[in-house]
Amino acid sequence: MPEAKDLKTSDEIAWCPGCGNFGILNAMKKTIAKLDRNPKDIVFVSGIGQAAKLPHYIKCNCFNGLHGRALPVAAAIKMANHTLTVLVSTGDGDCYGEGGNHFIHNIRRNIDITVVVHNNQVYGLTKGQASPTTDPGYETKFQPGGVILEPLYPLEMAIAMGAGFVARGYALDLEHLSWLILEGIHYKGFALIDVLQPCVTFNKKNTFDWYSKRVYKINDDSSYNPQDKIAAFRKASEWGDRIPIGIVYKTEKETYEERSGINKRPPLVEEQIENIDIREALKEFM
Repeated sequence: MPEAKDLKTSDEIAWCPGCGNFGILNAMKKTIAKLDRNPKDIVFVSGIGQAAKLPHYIKCNCFNGLHGRALPVAAAIKMANHTLTVLVSTGDGDCYGEGGNHFIHNIRRNIDITVVVHNNQVYGLTKGQASPTTDPGYETKFQPGGVILEPLYPLEMAIAMGAGFVARGYALDLEHLSWLILEGIHYKGFALIDVLQPCVTFNKKNTFDWYSKRVYKINDDSSYNPQDKIAAFRKASEWGDRIPIGIVYKTEKETYEERSGINKRPPLVEEQIENIDIREALKEFM
């Protein structure tokens, strides 16, 4: 099985020097090296944005599709071959903005995929417009008077929608983030890991320094019970002087694969199709 250094591709990395995405990339490589899986059995899915470039830099299978459409593609891949490890690399604009509808309904579906959201609170690829998670009042080139909308709160939303694994990581803490991603992959069902990922070019408020003074690890507190939904809501809503990272909520749920029974059937690629007679079906089109 590969070590983290073996997963590097020859693609030139397009991110700005110092970008928080580098931390997520390195944490992801560490996680894959711990998985003890052949890279051919791992699929990364992404849409559009800086976060969507991450799969280009890891030697695994990759599907890079439309803006906001990574989740339905990932779900379809898992349905077609439930033996694969399927990961989504997406940004706050891609997942919570363009892909907001897919975010909601794939939580309902509870298919066994792991979704890692690079949350830098702006649209970095398109030069810094406010995203759904931008703090109110924050000024951008496109919102010179400051953002007037309420932000979307992804962790609270995911818990309310019934997600069984909800976590938050920090791009500067590689070991902790790698542990979170590994826990998400091992979780049976839809796993959300929202990662605080400073954008060094377009977000001058939520910087590494700003986060490093605020983040703390909730799972270091043995009295915190991530199965307590009310406590999880309280933790998810903390934002300001103290920001919790770690597994905020976790509960066991039946997956889409189990409900539909596809987990008991072979993947489509292994179906025996040589003896299927399609002549009757073709007559409808002739």
